[in-house]
Amino acid sequence: MLKVLIPTLMLVPTAWLTPAKWLWPTTLAHSMLIALISLSWLKHAMETGWSTLSLFMATDPLSTPLLVLTCWLLPLMILASQNHTAMEPINRQRMYITLLTSLQIFLILAFGATEMIMFYIMFEATLIPTLILITRWGNQTERLNAGVYFLFYTLAGSLPLLVALLLLQNHTGTLSLFTLPFSSPLHLSSYSSKLWWLSCLLAFLVKMPLYGVHLWLPKAHVEAPVAGSMVLAAVLLKLGGYGMMRMIVMLDPLTKDLSYPFLIFALWGVIMTGSICLRQTDLKSLIAYSSVSHMGLVVGGILIQTPWGFTGALILMIAHGLTSSALFCLANTNYERTHSRTMLLARGLQIALPLMTAWWFIASLANLALPPLPNLMGELMIITSLFNWSWWTIVLTGGGTLITASYSLYMFLMTQRGPLPSHIIGLDPSHSREHLLMTLHLLPLLLLILKPELIWGWTN
Repeated sequence: MLKVLIPTLMLVPTAWLTPAKWLWPTTLAHSMLIALISLSWLKHAMETGWSTLSLFMATDPLSTPLLVLTCWLLPLMILASQNHTAMEPINRQRMYITLLTSLQIFLILAFGATEMIMFYIMFEATLIPTLILITRWGNQTERLNAGVYFLFYTLAGSLPLLVALLLLQNHTGTLSLFTLPFSSPLHLSSYSSKLWWLSCLLAFLVKMPLYGVHLWLPKAHVEAPVAGSMVLAAVLLKLGGYGMMRMIVMLDPLTKDLSYPFLIFALWGVIMTGSICLRQTDLKSLIAYSSVSHMGLVVGGILIQTPWGFTGALILMIAHGLTSSALFCLANTNYERTHSRTMLLARGLQIALPLMTAWWFIASLANLALPPLPNLMGELMIITSLFNWSWWTIVLTGGGTLITASYSLYMFLMTQRGPLPSHIIGLDPSHSREHLLMTLHLLPLLLLILKPELIWGWTN
């Protein structure tokens, strides 16, 4: 654990002490090394499931893929932000890199935590760097409003969780993830225990986000700089899914009765947010709403508590992290050239930037879950397990997949096909930096086809 955590901590002084002209290459190389070292976690755990064990930090097959995704994303965020912050004073660039690094530190501590309270503290700590990124480096005037939405939705959802965790500590005497699954089952029958159940899951459902408490997400995504959008879509939403998987093991007798409204919201949200995507004019907003739709499937997969549902949820979380992050990078490359996110204003870019169109094509196909890709593995497992639980869900999930395919193709055709508008005269050519960025997003996605058991989680 420390072999990744200490170099990540040392990235902060590196960012402040490196000469200005070497700032980006040094931090990029440093973070890429950390990402490569973190791959060593993927070799499988001991019989207990836990490995790299210490009192406070450990990895198991559920947290390992998310930890590796976190470490893999930092160099990509640095790579993507280089052009975006090029005109800023050097100290602000250093601060930007420091914030991204601190986010990674908090996320490693959150996913690696063995105590629920430590997980909760790190879950909250990730709010601060993200809030600063959105409000300081965001693009439009709405960014303060977006930051307030983001902060208060998450805080209002997660304060009941703290109370619920303290009650759990009083009841079982421990909050350690090693012992909690083995502690005596809770006798949950009273009205107050139903409230306790709700407060345990509400924070994670807001973070996911569940349809109905999702309004902070499109705002935050649209206003955030490219690195903010990437880390939000790829890792911060996954904190919600990870927390749900950890908590739901302990909420056993109540879940099968109380989860119905949330399942209905999640699956209805898949249809609704997909339909919203079909009407979007703003490119980043479309990608943000598609995240809500995919996360609805994940919530459904977790709430029915079957091994297949859990596995599908984890696979879909990892695949969605890489795919939506790639789409935000592509939207940013368009934005840096045309200075507009409106899809009607920048059409037919295939004529101007043909290689970028190839990346757009692969990323759109990944988003609509093309057969061999992990996106499809995850979606199929979740849809199968939901269908097995109640065959009515096939109406919602089937409709959702059709709509997903429609808006992914709509996004691709709107941005890439058709005649190039006459107002686009001088476009910068695409840089090798951007092609490297897209390769590093989509290569892991394609390689996971060959060895999906790395991200299967507990069902190994």
